[in-house]
Amino acid sequence: MFRKILSVGGWTLVSRLTGFIRDVVLAAVMGVGPIADAFFVAFRIPNHFRAIFGEGAFNNAFLPAYAQVLETGGERSAHSFASRITTLMLVVQLALLAVAFFAMPWVVTLLAPGFSDEPAKFDLAVTLTRITFPYLLFITIVTIYSGILNAHDRFWAAAAAPILLNVAMIVALAVVFLFPNAGYAAAWGVTISGALQLILVWWDARKIASSPGLERPRIDAPMKTFFKALGPAVIGSAGVQLAIFADTIIASFLPTGAVSSLYYADRLYQLPLGVIGIAAGTVLLPEMSRRIAAGDEAGAYAAQNRTVGLTLALAAPFLVAFMVMPELIMSALFQRGAFDATAVERAGAVLAAYGLGLPAAVLIRSAVSSFYARSDTATPLIASLTAVGVNVIVKIMLMQTYGVVGLALGTAIGVWVNLGLLFILAYRRGWTAPSATLGRTCLVIATAALLLSIFAWFAPGPIAAWTLPLPAWRNETLLALLGAAGALIYGGVLLAGLKLMGVGLARR
Repeated sequence: MFRKILSVGGWTLVSRLTGFIRDVVLAAVMGVGPIADAFFVAFRIPNHFRAIFGEGAFNNAFLPAYAQVLETGGERSAHSFASRITTLMLVVQLALLAVAFFAMPWVVTLLAPGFSDEPAKFDLAVTLTRITFPYLLFITIVTIYSGILNAHDRFWAAAAAPILLNVAMIVALAVVFLFPNAGYAAAWGVTISGALQLILVWWDARKIASSPGLERPRIDAPMKTFFKALGPAVIGSAGVQLAIFADTIIASFLPTGAVSSLYYADRLYQLPLGVIGIAAGTVLLPEMSRRIAAGDEAGAYAAQNRTVGLTLALAAPFLVAFMVMPELIMSALFQRGAFDATAVERAGAVLAAYGLGLPAAVLIRSAVSSFYARSDTATPLIASLTAVGVNVIVKIMLMQTYGVVGLALGTAIGVWVNLGLLFILAYRRGWTAPSATLGRTCLVIATAALLLSIFAWFAPGPIAAWTLPLPAWRNETLLALLGAAGALIYGGVLLAGLKLMGVGLARR
């Protein structure tokens, strides 16, 4: 299982690194002005719908159902089931695309009402969203193929597909002179990347003869199981996205640059979520589904405990970096071109606020596996909607005092509420069983993170004296040196502590 997690995490890391290069280009070309605000709204809208109807709800309902059909009915039955689901989703997405194209002004008004006071920015957001919205159609079909591949223990293509989004956007921005402005270039890059991602996962599915076709949907037991799980999953995914919608809506009323600051901070926040949290959850769900279907509850618990320990160990250094030196990170990565010192300060504060919720955020995908592996999508729905309510209330309370930082604080509080509810409900049902070994592992991780925090707090000053004489790239060099030294300290303390405790991340 760890090889699979590392495979998914490795490809996701490449995706995040190319995404960083993409964001550096975006920051240099767009900065945090009106074109950037309009594009990021246009980029978020199809991604919100994708998370609701595609990767989030669909995958959580489809993968356990497909795995069950594959286990009990064989390849032929599983292929028929996948083909019927593909046909149905294709029809739904085409209808949604047609409606959204004509209703886009109302959609943008709903999600970014503050833009209505600036007609030029509003019109640009509408136009760019019409360009990016077909991405939703492509990526929904990509999600179907990804679920099929994951059920067959093939993870690399689905994990690598997002790299094509970054590459396509970078290429489009490189030829920005062919477009009216950088917003148009980036928007077309988004949509083109959807087609490229679909080609990649289709090619990998064809290699194992598991590419679904088109087949008239009919209701049978597996379809009933799928739809029974899909309804609560859609509502649950919608709840999470409503919290993100709230960020966009509230930020649209804040001064220009708030939406962009949220975007750049969120991009760094998403790095550990994708490389660690989502990768772990992607591998854990089919693992737990198979073990529970085979009656191996103890094996399912052991897999979950190992995944939680590994997830926390890998995420802790990100938590320290986001909390202790957020402005240095923002400055080193983005301060160039139109991204100035003011933008660094504001985005850095947002990143630190996001960091408060990082441990909970990376564990949520592992926590929901306790429920999704048993085809229970209703309980995560309850937890998600409760957390969203808390999230939005806190955002409204804090935005008056803290502005855009208050929105990130609301997000952090919301994810902790979500994780706490998931753990309590799973524990009361006997669907999760943290072991003593996991407790000792967490103690070692906390100790290593504390020592890393002390280093990160005191070391930048002395090390900065070495980089000061450099003619350029001072902050970049400083961040690289701190990262290398911090990795040695954290890794050394972690490995020594685990050995001293007589535990390992790969043990039960």
